[in-house]
Amino acid sequence: DSPTRGQWEASDLSESGNTQLYVPGGFAHGFQCLTDDAELNYLMSDSYHPDLARGLRWNDPDVGIPWPVPDPVLSDRDRALPLLRDIS
Repeated sequence: DSPTRGQWEASDLSESGNTQLYVPGGFAHGFQCLTDDAELNYLMSDSYHPDLARGLRWNDPDVGIPWPVPDPVLSDRDRALPLLRDIS
């Protein structure tokens, strides 16, 4: 029942920008590298537990994120994620 459910925010991060992005626990998040030689590092607040991992489809039309790369390479897991409306 969150009033911000389905809303999104985007940030460009670069090696020259010297910035970090904090995403609180419980928030959906996604990354898209814009160059072939990009490296992405991220930290988690707890150990990774695959059985607890959840997500939503990257191109969910109800969320409407205009991703810069329209046809990204995705894992089988990410390709099969549900739409936000199907997540309780």
